Amino acid sequence: MPQTAPYGTWNSPITTDVVLKSGAKVDELFVDPITSTIYHIEQRPSEGGRLVAVNTEKGEDVVGKEWNVRSAVHEYGGAPAIAYDGVIFFSNLKDGRVYRLKEGETPEPVTPENANHRYAKFAVHPKQPHLLVAIREDHTKPQPSDVVNILVLINTKEKTVTPLVEGADFYTSPTFTPDGNYFAWQQWFHPDMPWEGAEIHVAGVKADEHSLILSNVTHVAGKRIDVSAAYPVWASNDLLLFVSDESGYYNPWTYSVSAGKAAPVLPEPVAEDFAEPQWRLGLNYGVPLDQEGKMALFAALKDGRSVLYLVSLQGGTLEELECPYVNISSVQRVTYEAVVFQGQKNDEAGRVVLCNIKEYAKPKFAHVGLQAAADELPFARGYISVPHALTLRAPGTGESVHVLFYPPTNPDYAPSEGEKPPAVLNAHGGPTGRASPGLSLTIQYYTSRGFAWVDVNYGGSSGFGRKYIKRLEGNWGLVDVQDCATAARQLSAAPHALIDAQRIAITGRSAGGYTVLSALVAHPDTFAAGTSSFGISDLVKLGEFTHKFESQYLFKLTGGTPEQVPDVYRERSPVNKADRIKAPLLVLQGSEDAVVPPNQAEAIVSTIKKRGGRVEYVVFEGEGHGWRRAENIRAALEKEIGFYEDVFGLKK
Repeated sequence: MPQTAPYGTWNSPITTDVVLKSGAKVDELFVDPITSTIYHIEQRPSEGGRLVAVNTEKGEDVVGKEWNVRSAVHEYGGAPAIAYDGVIFFSNLKDGRVYRLKEGETPEPVTPENANHRYAKFAVHPKQPHLLVAIREDHTKPQPSDVVNILVLINTKEKTVTPLVEGADFYTSPTFTPDGNYFAWQQWFHPDMPWEGAEIHVAGVKADEHSLILSNVTHVAGKRIDVSAAYPVWASNDLLLFVSDESGYYNPWTYSVSAGKAAPVLPEPVAEDFAEPQWRLGLNYGVPLDQEGKMALFAALKDGRSVLYLVSLQGGTLEELECPYVNISSVQRVTYEAVVFQGQKNDEAGRVVLCNIKEYAKPKFAHVGLQAAADELPFARGYISVPHALTLRAPGTGESVHVLFYPPTNPDYAPSEGEKPPAVLNAHGGPTGRASPGLSLTIQYYTSRGFAWVDVNYGGSSGFGRKYIKRLEGNWGLVDVQDCATAARQLSAAPHALIDAQRIAITGRSAGGYTVLSALVAHPDTFAAGTSSFGISDLVKLGEFTHKFESQYLFKLTGGTPEQVPDVYRERSPVNKADRIKAPLLVLQGSEDAVVPPNQAEAIVSTIKKRGGRVEYVVFEGEGHGWRRAENIRAALEKEIGFYEDVFGLKK
């Protein structure tokens, strides 16, 4: 019989230890195309936050404790390793060098010593497998405007690095045809982010043991500012597969070398995104299944969750596969009838999943690796809050506001009669990102204690098409803030009446932290508390101190540079209006954050303290943009919920 207790005071088996230990923190997957061996990059919070390459099926690390298989290209990194015919090439964070490794042997450096160079996103030439192409990011001149990104050729026998493609501001996704005769890549220029305007180029290849020469470079898809063409991969020796948002949504396209023509795969556009924004280099959502350009498999977004599609590249047909996973990423081909991906259900920890599609109508899913049994949750499913996807309407405009609502859930408790729960409303980072319905034990940590949780996919979020993303163009700090306030007000009033209007906290990390601070300024009576984790408080300072990848992202979000629209920067910087913040504020910050430096946090903390407001400030030494170390993940989680318990008078 459940006992009656106020919301927010329930005891829960989902402890901070459970949050920290549950499931391996898999960053991304990569597969050896020759041996079909599956590997993953795994976060190790208990080992200083380093990343490790792991043979997934064996459950064995392929590098020792002195290695950190991580790249800092674009600061967010990703794609630090590749495997080819039993050999792994990886980027080591400490010295930035690329290493060659055969399992069981000692890694050998294949690039010169140079602490200013960072490498990621490797492609191996299939006929000369000692030749790699990679992104090289050169920080010899560390100012963001002076950092240089190019594609380079690494000769791992001669241990030389030579420029291959240069001239654009950014590059990613180098890829060779199976016969090695053609090469493709993606590039983009400031002021675009890769999801705003990106191009795909194709070139002929002539390779020998020492070098690789490109010829007949052709721009095949994408357009600066207007069209993003992304995620190129060869489906055959003639056919390049990629996605383009020319229709308003990322849909599958192909380019034929022999025909010299790019075209959409589907006869009519589908109003679903078949890929997500390239924040990190290791993301992937579609793969060819064969080398004849016949079939491909994609994870698309439909109604806010992932769906799997089998795509006929020749027939232009789409078949949705039955799939229990609501969030799918890092899709990689294993064989012509199997792929592997990271899959999350809304009631199960994230897994590495092998999907066998021998029988299209009934794909088989199996968890890969020795970790699979250990990943079982150490508590009953009854404690899991399953999200409800709701579409609200913004007052005045009628625009959609997409939210995921998680009700308080704990089989051991019933709430006091007539009570509505306190709520934590979360503004995701990016801002061009999204909250997914996949299981998050951080969310469950709250809901099992009697809090409601609301994820707001505000205007500007990804996964709902290009137009929805562009709602934030020129409107950052307005649309996102208004949508969060709309969610708070509508969910606490009839007809929803799901949460207590007097006990709504707002939380967010990075760009989400900016939305938190802006919401506390603009709607001081809507939110009773707020937490900004490495959030932005001063847009002018952000423009001065951020890194190359995002250095002009801000100009589109605000509608111009600080010189062009000074009033916008002044009006929308929360630090200038901190006197309007009435709600208690918690600020969490990493001391080594290069994306949002500590001066952003210190500025708003100082302003609130000077006028006698309530603000608490915690700095995590040695942390960057987010928490990697176990002790800091624990401290941040416990500090934040303790802050709300105190503000809402829930302390037991």
